[in-house]
Amino acid sequence: MSAAAPAAPAAAAGPGVAPYGAEQPMACGGRRSRPWAAVTGTEPEAAAAARRGRAGGAMDETSPLVSPERAQGPDYGLPGGAVRALPPAAPPPPSPPGSPGGRDRERQPLLERGARGPAAAQAQAQAQAAAAAAAAAAAAAQRERNDFPEDPEFADVVRRAELASERGIFPERISQGSSGSYFVKDPQGKIIGVFKPKNEEPYGQLNPKWTKWLQKLCCPCCFGRDCLVLNQGYLSEAGASLVDQKLELNIVPRTKVVYLASETFNYSAIDRVKSRGKRLALEKVPKVGQRFNRIGLPPKVGSFQLFVEGYKDADYWLRRFEAEPLPENTNRQLLLQFERLVVLDYIIRNTDRGNDNWLIKYDCPLDSAGVRDSDWVVVKEPIIKLAAIDNGLAFPLKHPDSWRAYPFYWAWLPQAKIPFSQEIKDLILPKISDPNFVKDLEEDLYELFKKDPGFDRGQFHKQIAVMRGQILNLTQALKDGKSPLHLVQMPPVIVETARSHQRSASESYTQSFQSRKPFFSWW
Repeated sequence: MSAAAPAAPAAAAGPGVAPYGAEQPMACGGRRSRPWAAVTGTEPEAAAAARRGRAGGAMDETSPLVSPERAQGPDYGLPGGAVRALPPAAPPPPSPPGSPGGRDRERQPLLERGARGPAAAQAQAQAQAAAAAAAAAAAAAQRERNDFPEDPEFADVVRRAELASERGIFPERISQGSSGSYFVKDPQGKIIGVFKPKNEEPYGQLNPKWTKWLQKLCCPCCFGRDCLVLNQGYLSEAGASLVDQKLELNIVPRTKVVYLASETFNYSAIDRVKSRGKRLALEKVPKVGQRFNRIGLPPKVGSFQLFVEGYKDADYWLRRFEAEPLPENTNRQLLLQFERLVVLDYIIRNTDRGNDNWLIKYDCPLDSAGVRDSDWVVVKEPIIKLAAIDNGLAFPLKHPDSWRAYPFYWAWLPQAKIPFSQEIKDLILPKISDPNFVKDLEEDLYELFKKDPGFDRGQFHKQIAVMRGQILNLTQALKDGKSPLHLVQMPPVIVETARSHQRSASESYTQSFQSRKPFFSWW
């Protein structure tokens, strides 16, 4: 049963309006239906109004975002209620914030979406300020890691590299080689260094080059070099520069351990997603984003080597010097520089020295063939210099004794057959013959190598034992007037610290020769 209609007469509804529940004839006949409304408006509008009135005034997708307390319409769902077209009501006066009739704080952004009021501008300014503060804090923390008070010139180069990354000038990956290495640029786009991250080394987990991955997959027995400590190439690069500076050879571009971050580095997907999420949180919710220690991508530790200009591969110049012999004085300069390369490679026992990873800079004299006789031409004496790069596969913990010997390819050059000069003897012998100098060198290398998270003191002692043996052989070869070729033919020696239960002021060493030889002596 249905409730009775209101006491108001049916005519009060106006012309063309039937009460709710009244039936009207259909044009097709036979069946009658109850109309939703018969007002002057269209039927869908009336139906929408009826839907908005159901269930105690619940809102649907088409209803305006108005609080139910503020706009309480008639209950059209009650039996006997009539649907009438009412004039639009005047908007209520604005309520103060926080009052029951005021706007809900959670709905306020939806109501003012797209509006650019003072509050929105202030929130955006706060987000930008928070992002700038977070970036400045991250840059300051990175600068603390890259602080080199003993070498302000190198520190300035690293600072320019960081500034370039902040301005969107990112390092460029080098296509050559079997690891991830990058040309680092300054804010003007000029190459100023070469950065080699630790986790992108030939055997690193994020190496972007697929050659080493393919070698590990297809030939795991020949993967890696068992005489080296894996993933310490960046320390080997910095260690070679340290030895070069201690011996005053000046052929290795200055190299140190630095921390850099860049979009062009090879990061894992997790690191990139975390970085994007933190940036988004800082933009949308600055109070939450400010709590992050780091907003951008994490900095990578690696070796940073200063870029040298005007150098070419040694193989290029050596072939040219065979076709066009050098003048006597220039050839003498080349020989002296070559001896320094021999000394460096032999002490650090570089296992990756070919003729393509050391460089020669040759400033040719001015060609005066096409100059008229009346012109005066100042012809300078040519200058030749060497640069020893790619020192990341040095400092082994034992001499190669398995498959490959990793020889020095410069040993087959004609310069290697000439005995060591008196100049190199005067430069090197006083240093390597002094036990205190060798001890200081070991301590400096220890301070450098212990920075690695996976540093092993036992492995470091083995590396130093090999280096001591190399220094011992080099000292003997210089005293005997041997050539670099004779030097590499000397039996490998290991000089270890003797263990004694009694404390003494001086350390004692034990010397041993390595009898086992690798399978391929030429490779």
